[in-house]
Amino acid sequence: MGFTDLVNDAGLTRTVLPPQSIFDPKLIRCYSVKQLVDYPQLYIWADVTTFKALKASPEAAKYPHAFRWYKHVTSYQADFSSLPGDPSKPLSTYGPDAAAVAINPKDAPKDENEDEEDLFGSDSEEEDPEAVRKREENLAAYKKKKEGKEKPAAKSIVTMDVKPWDDETDMKELEENMRKIELDGLTWGASKLVPVGFGIKKLQVNLVVEDEKVSIDDLQAQIEGDEDHVQSTDVAAMQKL
Repeated sequence: MGFTDLVNDAGLTRTVLPPQSIFDPKLIRCYSVKQLVDYPQLYIWADVTTFKALKASPEAAKYPHAFRWYKHVTSYQADFSSLPGDPSKPLSTYGPDAAAVAINPKDAPKDENEDEEDLFGSDSEEEDPEAVRKREENLAAYKKKKEGKEKPAAKSIVTMDVKPWDDETDMKELEENMRKIELDGLTWGASKLVPVGFGIKKLQVNLVVEDEKVSIDDLQAQIEGDEDHVQSTDVAAMQKL
């Protein structure tokens, strides 16, 4: 595999050398010249190549093993040309065959033998027929209840003034004729006579209408249709219920 990253944390951390690997020719070393002479299989040129690839000494506090190795190799710079090994090999030929480098769990290779927990249930599993039946019944009942529940009708309460022609208009007949008007969504309420002036009184009546069924303009037109009694109508107040 070899060393390919001597800049980042992962690459520098891989220079930690286990003592039991002293005779592994693929690992860079940091031992005495006598050991190198006695054991030429240590390939000391791997140290030189790696040493030259580093731009500066590793931080002692952060990379203690790499720092110790760097300091040791520095003391033999004068002997680099006489050390055993092949100086023509690139840096990538030296180093361990594998390294335990931390990776993001989401990028880790999937273990084919690992049992996966099915949180939502597998489609291939057969459901209990009784459970399916109950679920379908509950869904149908809920849907029916929802459809059967009517949305409350929007309503408005209206205060209307009905004005007569003069003080001689029969206000009792005027109100009777008005209340004869029947519309789906119309409910007549209380009424009273309110003085206007010169002996004339207007009829003020409360009523409730369903907004989608009753048009106030149409209702006023029907009331004003009693031309013998009604001069005009006005909406004095209106608010939603």
